[in-house]
Amino acid sequence: MYQPSVTVKTAAELKAILGKDFPSQVAKVIDHIDSHCRAWIERCPFVVISSTNAAGEMDVSPKGDPPGFVKVLDEHMLAVPDRLGNHRGVLEDPGVGLLFIVPKRREVVRVSGVAQIVRDPEILESMAVDGKLPDLALLVRVREAFFHCGKSMIRSGMWEPDRWGSVDGLPTYAQALKDHGNFPEPLSAFERGVAANETDRLY
Repeated sequence: MYQPSVTVKTAAELKAILGKDFPSQVAKVIDHIDSHCRAWIERCPFVVISSTNAAGEMDVSPKGDPPGFVKVLDEHMLAVPDRLGNHRGVLEDPGVGLLFIVPKRREVVRVSGVAQIVRDPEILESMAVDGKLPDLALLVRVREAFFHCGKSMIRSGMWEPDRWGSVDGLPTYAQALKDHGNFPEPLSAFERGVAANETDRLY
């Protein structure tokens, strides 16, 4: 296992390396969903949610649906449909972080807060897609919200197909499932299962 030889252990060391503090990073953080954040979230089709359980184990889960699937209930509360999801960790540690991504935009919106799992009928009904309601919703009380600059997206070329790397040689999802689980079933069985999962179990 790799062992690092030079580590940064204090805020003073970090400041010395970076050269200065960035007060704007603090000043831009607000404690609610304003009109700008609301507009962004209502256009967002993809959010990544991080959470931690009581043992300190991290979970990062992607969520996607048509734009507007995350509901802004008011300036302090968001609701996210939990379709076939797994956020049991918030029962042990309710702190969560959310990263909202809008295609073709370089910036992202970041939100952190406290979550709970709910089944309020009016919330679930507002999240119906093709007549199907999620079983649960993640209700997030907002503590911090802010726009994050687009440098990461620019560096990655995320929305620039000409800069994308080749996917030749990458394992398929079915192959990874079979190998990671060391299952004896043939690969073709996993391929059929993955195909059915992506067509028959979206909602």
